[in-house]
Amino acid sequence: SPGLGLARGTGAHGEMDDSSKEALMEEAPPRYTESPRLPCIPHELKSLLLMAVLVVVALVVVNATFLLLGLHLSESHAETVLRMTVHGLDGEGTPQQLAMSKKERTGTFAVRDGLNASATVVYDYGKLLVGYRSWRHRACFITRADEDNFPGLDAVTDTFQRRQDEDAGHEAVPLADRSILGTTINILCSTVPVFWA
Repeated sequence: SPGLGLARGTGAHGEMDDSSKEALMEEAPPRYTESPRLPCIPHELKSLLLMAVLVVVALVVVNATFLLLGLHLSESHAETVLRMTVHGLDGEGTPQQLAMSKKERTGTFAVRDGLNASATVVYDYGKLLVGYRSWRHRACFITRADEDNFPGLDAVTDTFQRRQDEDAGHEAVPLADRSILGTTINILCSTVPVFWA
């Protein structure tokens, strides 16, 4: 009968299922090997290493802090130089370049000396001196200034240029003791003789 065939097929199929289950159960499960471990570090050694790393990091942070603080302090104590361009009244005239040093108490101007040359005028407010160096002549000139009344830039430039032209044919005696000069004028006139104007 068709019903029996169906039952036999199902039964045969069921037997196959049971045998395959048994076959699978008889096989041993696969063995997994454990991955190699690092050697075990004792807890005391771990805490010691952690402390050493924390100490090193703290030292690096402290050193970096002190270096930055030192840089900031040296920067704030360094000489401050203010540079500006000064124009004449109502923007007329040739603009003058000015550099001021608060530490040295000086003001330095670049001025014209003739058609294609320049000169430098230094006002030393600490030493009460005014210095002049022309880059086309091999000489420096200095003059004393009154504490309450420093001469203007135009007047100083005219005086020094006139004195420079007068000394062109004469042999004047240069200043022997440069210790009276301030640092800025000393550097400006370091390679040339210095004369009183």
